[in-house]
Amino acid sequence: MDVHSLGWLALAAVILTMIIIDIVGHVRTPHEPTMREAAWWSLAYIAMAIAFGGIVWAVWGGRYGGEYFAGYIVEKSLSVDNLFVFVIMIAAFRVPRKYQQEVLLAGIVIALVLRLIFILVGAALIESFSAIFYLFGAWLIWTAISQVREGVEDPDEHDADDYEPSRFVRLVARVIPMTDGFVGGKVLHRHGGRTMITPMMLCIIAIGTADVMFAVDSIPAIYSLTAEPFLVFAANAFSLLGLRQLYFLIDGLLDRLVFLHYGLAAILGFIGFKLINHALHENEVGFINGGEHWEAIPEPSIPVSLGFIVVVILVTVIASVIASKCQAREETAAEGPAEREAVKQ
Repeated sequence: MDVHSLGWLALAAVILTMIIIDIVGHVRTPHEPTMREAAWWSLAYIAMAIAFGGIVWAVWGGRYGGEYFAGYIVEKSLSVDNLFVFVIMIAAFRVPRKYQQEVLLAGIVIALVLRLIFILVGAALIESFSAIFYLFGAWLIWTAISQVREGVEDPDEHDADDYEPSRFVRLVARVIPMTDGFVGGKVLHRHGGRTMITPMMLCIIAIGTADVMFAVDSIPAIYSLTAEPFLVFAANAFSLLGLRQLYFLIDGLLDRLVFLHYGLAAILGFIGFKLINHALHENEVGFINGGEHWEAIPEPSIPVSLGFIVVVILVTVIASVIASKCQAREETAAEGPAEREAVKQ
């Protein structure tokens, strides 16, 4: 895929425009977005991502268009897992509801910059060390197993009291003076002749840097679908920039996605297998198959991969909705006799 520098500039211009629209249209006037507002803007972000995919398809062909859409869907699916952490962090820092948009946008911008670094490093590693796919694949399979364990052990635990700030966040809080509480929407506050950060700044840093652990999973995952840094960055950018409105749209519904961990595990496990299989097809490691290529298992095509991912997402969502409704009915039925007894007494 030959991407002219103008293509990168155009992508950067689109991303910056989206960020500026967010700042001017939403963050500059702090407010709590309504469900209607969040829904319309979430659809707008998805529409822009689809439009960009259409451009890729028209300019570079169906192969790269399919790779972009597959990568975008994977990144969008994995980003829902980010929201669980964002909900916990924002609750732990007790960010006022009307300032949460600002915190999320700033944290996402930091995450976007860090992801660009990860993407470029990943591209360099793949270019110079093809066996890296073995490591990527093994890591994703281990992550898939961890997702299953998390779903089994802690299916309903998303408690702000359990949040542990990272070492970096604790270091910032210890080294830099901080105000006792929030000062409006400020991230910096000058008082008594010295400049201090606010808890809002600390929360932004926590969200931005926490995304690094998600990038460790998602960047190898998308590189199994496309080796083009341009498409990898575009898919990451569109999925991340839509997270802010998605947060306000589904933050009350996250606990209903009871099978999310299993769905993500299936996707990550499939992609991990795909990476290892690709590494075997391109094998140059001497102690594996004598350094020869091993092509016994055909590599899944992009349409097959995309179909698998879409089916897993649909099954996960539908099963979660059905299970949540059944659980709600059981809880209502269990509460009924107790409530009637309380009325009698």
